[in-house]
Amino acid sequence: MSHPQAAGEFLKDQAKAKWHDETLWFVRDKRDRISKTIPEWEDLRELASQIKDHVLSKLDSYLEEFERNAQKNGIKIHWAKDAEEHNQIVLSILQEQNCTAIVKSKSILTEECHLNPFLEKNGIEVVDTDLGERIVQFLNQPPSHIVLPAIHLKKGEISELFHEKLQTEKGNEDPAYLTHAARLHLREKFLSAKVAITGVNFGVAETGEFVVCTNEGNADMGVHLAQVHIACMGIEKIIPRRKDLGVFLRLLARSATGQPVTNYNSHFRSPSAGKEIHLILVDNGRTAQLAREKFRNSLKCIRCGACMNTCPIYRRSGGYSYGSTVPGPIGSILSPGLDMKKYSTLPFASTLCGSCSDVCPVKINIHEQLYEWRQEITKTHGELGKNLSMKLASGIFKSPLAYKLSGSLMRSALKTLPKSLIYHPINSWGKGRNLPETPQESFKDWYKKNRK
Repeated sequence: MSHPQAAGEFLKDQAKAKWHDETLWFVRDKRDRISKTIPEWEDLRELASQIKDHVLSKLDSYLEEFERNAQKNGIKIHWAKDAEEHNQIVLSILQEQNCTAIVKSKSILTEECHLNPFLEKNGIEVVDTDLGERIVQFLNQPPSHIVLPAIHLKKGEISELFHEKLQTEKGNEDPAYLTHAARLHLREKFLSAKVAITGVNFGVAETGEFVVCTNEGNADMGVHLAQVHIACMGIEKIIPRRKDLGVFLRLLARSATGQPVTNYNSHFRSPSAGKEIHLILVDNGRTAQLAREKFRNSLKCIRCGACMNTCPIYRRSGGYSYGSTVPGPIGSILSPGLDMKKYSTLPFASTLCGSCSDVCPVKINIHEQLYEWRQEITKTHGELGKNLSMKLASGIFKSPLAYKLSGSLMRSALKTLPKSLIYHPINSWGKGRNLPETPQESFKDWYKKNRK
């Protein structure tokens, strides 16, 4: 299903779409207010952007340095060229451990690799321990937002779901009550899991350690109770030095949720006695994106979701309308690199207003890359109807006489044609829009009569 079709489905519930829009704008507003409390905010953004530029220019060297130092610390490093290899590595570790149930904390990378269904097909029980992710897992849905995975659901819906799954009191929508019920449910899962899987926010080349940021402490709970920790990390998550962390940690939480800092920023450097840490470094299309000069900046992304919270299209069309693991503006420049045909409508799901670029903590030129992808997609997968209409428009604009005649013709036609024809389903521009009142004359004629 294309983005316009999926967005149309979301917009059928107008009240919910309005609520979704307002909720995400509330988060965007929090981000604005807290960023203004940091006088050097723009300097931080610039510094973060420069660090990421530097890393991408020497990514191979920093990855090798990270691997050497991590291995010295006792971490077992694995490399995966794609999602399939990543999933097989995870499965092989679990089979070595005779493990049939795992706990997992927020990791967009494992969603990107579709790890959950793969492990479940192989007889492994997977429990997502982030509250939002556990909620969408109950519904057999993927996250609709990379930071707020269940943002598309209202309290009443979650209350109904918990009543069905966790036998909570019917109709009780109190967030504290529902959270307590989820905590009791997850505690059993934490205590019984031999292996815990986490994502990675930052890998530090200088020390070979990695950092996981959560607000619920669920990553720490899972990892400290389990015998084996598997961390899954995209190769672009490298930063050169530990002192660079301060730059990104100050930007990440403020950009994501408008809070000063993430509640838990946990450093993992070496396994405890008798335990194991495995770290899987995943490419899955990242080196191909690195080779695309126009789009390599997208690899700077630190997955804060700020571009989604501000995007007028995302807020009004919902995360599922994108059909990709990473939705919103940043997903719309990452996904076509993985499959241009499948995600061909995503770069067009934007007003190109530039708000996404304005809030990006690492200064990714998102709206410019969206425009670049449109050109690439049109060259490769251009639609016959649109190509013909563009050629027709080009011919009309080149000829003053053709422009004058067509303008006059259209003004007359719009006055007389029935609305059913003007707003025909094949006219996608007519959906949700009303044409302004047709002018009596052209601007040129008006100007001639009124100029002084």
